[in-house]
Amino acid sequence: MASHRPAVLTDQPYTDPNPLPSSVPHVDELGVTSAPLKSASFFIGQHCKEVNEDFMLCKQENRDPAHCLSEGRKVTRCAADVIGKIKESCLAEFDAHWQCLEKNNQYFQACRKPEKALNQCVFTKLNLTKKIPGSPEGHSQIHEKSSPIFTRVQK
Repeated sequence: MASHRPAVLTDQPYTDPNPLPSSVPHVDELGVTSAPLKSASFFIGQHCKEVNEDFMLCKQENRDPAHCLSEGRKVTRCAADVIGKIKESCLAEFDAHWQCLEKNNQYFQACRKPEKALNQCVFTKLNLTKKIPGSPEGHSQIHEKSSPIFTRVQK
């Protein structure tokens, strides 16, 4: 039979018992949830492409998590920089888009109107465009189509 145990709540902030070595530079966390990250993901991918590729090459060299800490910190700094610029330049559009994603189970197709406004704002103010990796060359991106309904062509 299980016994009752009272909850132990402390007002102390969490302190990591195993801090990073001083050789690894400190970086603050992004402080956003999955919806804002997903909303800004394509812009982060474009702006931080070189840093992300360096991190992935480092991970390919050695699977030890401690091996690529400094590269990982650069990725986090770059993502924080992009999110900060988006918040500074396009806060209303960014908030509308990520809140729409939050309400619609993170589905992009349910949030095309706020996405279009965000893409336009980020393009005009930050000169970043949304380009979906792996999409066919010469075809318009799915988020730019006026009627994105898939139709099968009969032969």
